[in-house]
Amino acid sequence: MKLLPLDSRELFELAAGWLQRRENSQWLDFGIGHHPVTPALLMIMARRDTHFLRLYTSDRDDTLTGLVGLSNVDRVFKTAVFWGVSGDKSFRNRGYSTLASSKLMTFAFGELGLRSVNAWAVEGNPSIRVIERLGFRYAGRLRQCHEIDGQLRDRLLFDLLASEHRELDRKTWRLFDRTRREADCDALQEA
Repeated sequence: MKLLPLDSRELFELAAGWLQRRENSQWLDFGIGHHPVTPALLMIMARRDTHFLRLYTSDRDDTLTGLVGLSNVDRVFKTAVFWGVSGDKSFRNRGYSTLASSKLMTFAFGELGLRSVNAWAVEGNPSIRVIERLGFRYAGRLRQCHEIDGQLRDRLLFDLLASEHRELDRKTWRLFDRTRREADCDALQEA
């Protein structure tokens, strides 16, 4: 698994294509309304020190599978907003998003010296599991502020402090995932 910079027009086009897909774009908000994220916008974001974008690969053959990012990086307050998108859905549910996100948090807290990273996810978004696996803590809710298919939904707010972050590797993630699945099964049996 690698994190790679967007350093060619082809990579910006690939990432923008992922972000433009309805299955991804409906959960995101880059503050530009319902306008699609274009390769040009991603290029501008990548050049600013308030954004940090990385493509991530599978660990088998370096196939590009998704994109993780930090936005609103504030070097004075040492904060940022985390987000990500799974691009190649054939790699979904294999832990790549979780591992890539964990590596990005290690970079955020280590190299960038951030103290706190926050994230939000629309209620019902499957990516909430990734946020929770990373150790983010639930911090609140913004009610009825996100619209999907004419329905208003809440955004759930999360944050992670540098002191709380533990980088996950493949072995640790598998152990965590197995423990979580066992707990889910136990909860279902009790219900």
